[in-house]
Amino acid sequence: NILLYTFLLVSMEKIIDPVPLELIQKELTDDKLLRETNKGGNLLYVIDCNSAPNTLKEIGRLREITYRAAGGCSGKAADLDEYDYLKNPYQQLIVWDPDVKAIIGGYRFLYGKDAQFKENGQPRISSSALFRYSDVFIKDYLPHSIELGRSFVRPEYQSSISGAKALFAMDNLWDGIAAIMLSKPGTQYLFGKMTFYKSYDTSALHLILHFLDKHFKDTENLVTPYLPIKTSADKRLLDLILKEDNLRADYRCLKSAVRHLGTGIPPLVNSYINISSSMKIFGSALETDFSDAIDTGLMIDFRDIYPEKLNRHISSFVRRSNRNITLKARHTVDIK
Repeated sequence: NILLYTFLLVSMEKIIDPVPLELIQKELTDDKLLRETNKGGNLLYVIDCNSAPNTLKEIGRLREITYRAAGGCSGKAADLDEYDYLKNPYQQLIVWDPDVKAIIGGYRFLYGKDAQFKENGQPRISSSALFRYSDVFIKDYLPHSIELGRSFVRPEYQSSISGAKALFAMDNLWDGIAAIMLSKPGTQYLFGKMTFYKSYDTSALHLILHFLDKHFKDTENLVTPYLPIKTSADKRLLDLILKEDNLRADYRCLKSAVRHLGTGIPPLVNSYINISSSMKIFGSALETDFSDAIDTGLMIDFRDIYPEKLNRHISSFVRRSNRNITLKARHTVDIK
């Protein structure tokens, strides 16, 4: 393991220098501003390789720094790939801190109806190397979806001791996701991946994967990993810990068990679990091109997001943008 880790360090490229601030500020024009955040006083922008090439380079630099710190990365000078530079490229959602003039974090996304297709009929999207999409998914879900990927919050904004800007970084991203969904009529689903890095405790990982499979398993086989990861947690331990039928009670058991193992639930995993009870989990796969990270596929029906989350992330956007809600939620959305 030491030899392998040393080899990986040696084989990594030197990360590019920071992109000059003035180049980024010149590109972050008002027409790219999506909205203000609900908390933290930050701004959300949407850019791509054509509208803001220098900002994209900085995003790639920050993603690589963040992923290396977490134990998984591309190993390149900047985490940028073909999907960032497609003819119809992935869009980049970023959280901008106007006080210190810096990018806090981001996601990249693609509207499913804009996806191109490979010769084998599979969509040409970033997750298609790991997951096979069924004909039902491609016909009934993909045109009404966005694919999310490459989420990151830069390391110095990941700790609550860093203040409000860090405390609300992930929450800010959900403000952006909600606005993106509402800005494109007919968009109902979001799908993507949760990533677990090699540095994460293996026992805790398998407990989490078992929990996700127990409560959120995709029974329709809409999406399946080409090389699925099998959980190997001790069944006796699982029976003792994950013994509740109620999602919330079981989740409390899971968090307690993970803390007992000396770690915590990764923030992104916690965020997804706390957004909807109808999330679908598509299984997990090993991503060999990303430091052997484990990616767990998922999909959320935006109509099923918990009412308090809908209110939190949507109300201010609707109020400030003076637009009608295009999402027909199954829960009542009380816009005040």
